[in-house]
Amino acid sequence: MKTVYLPLPLVSAALKPFYRLALDARLPFTVQRKLLDLGAPLQTMPEGAVVQRLTLGGRRAERVTVGATERDTAVLYLHGGAYTIGSMATHRSLAAHLARESASAVYVLDYRLAPENPYPAGLTDAVAAYRELLKSHGFTADRVAIAGDSAGGGLSVATARHLVDDGVKPAALGLISPWVDPGARDAQFERDLVVNTAWSYTSAEAYLGDGDPLDQGFAPLQGDLTGLPPVVLHVGTSEVLYPQIVAFHEKLLLSGVEVDYVEYEKLWHVAHLQASILREAADAVHHLGAFIGARVRAGSEVVLAEPTSSDIA
Repeated sequence: MKTVYLPLPLVSAALKPFYRLALDARLPFTVQRKLLDLGAPLQTMPEGAVVQRLTLGGRRAERVTVGATERDTAVLYLHGGAYTIGSMATHRSLAAHLARESASAVYVLDYRLAPENPYPAGLTDAVAAYRELLKSHGFTADRVAIAGDSAGGGLSVATARHLVDDGVKPAALGLISPWVDPGARDAQFERDLVVNTAWSYTSAEAYLGDGDPLDQGFAPLQGDLTGLPPVVLHVGTSEVLYPQIVAFHEKLLLSGVEVDYVEYEKLWHVAHLQASILREAADAVHHLGAFIGARVRAGSEVVLAEPTSSDIA
């Protein structure tokens, strides 16, 4: 069945009040979580998607495939939500679109959230999940990428750093607007279409707990980036996080990391979530998935898709 996409202005206009409500720092995190889960079904699954429930590293997870269910490549996906909200449900549609575009099995992890479980609980869960994919699911590290958005993007970098330091190098990192320095308080403005600093700063404090804000597991931008796997990095130029991600991109290059970096002038923070209803978002997921798919196929000729969205800077 042919996908019907909505106009970008219509989608952005509809999302603005939803995010204003759901990401209100005055609401308890439990309420924020329920609001996001209620909105999740509006982001539909592509045809042929199959979701299987399992556990990874002692945590609930979902294995998402599109088309063939047997896959010899995988992506560990770490959802966003400022380490305090977000779920497998909120990111199931995005995971399915990424599974289709990368021709891989995408494993979405239900890692522990703050404030109930502050740092390093989420990092511990992510590392354990990746290791279990290698130990119990028949994958090798060169066939398994890590991807994530926002806080999940920062967690992806922290997970890769931990693994690389232990001698295990993932195939690639797929990063959508990664929050790589939650302790920073130098945002140039207070709000974009999705994120507001009152909410993000409160969430960062809940996640840090009694930790050190300069710990590279909490803030990868403050740590060592050398030796990381190839990175595909997406960001919207109107995002609160844009300057932080520009600095992260520059440090990756200085650290000798291969980076495919794309800026989007019209897309908002993690617009990839709307891939089922917005062509520009679907195009962004296609680019992300093509990069990851090429990197997880050892011995295959690397052919990367050029960004196709007309709103790329």
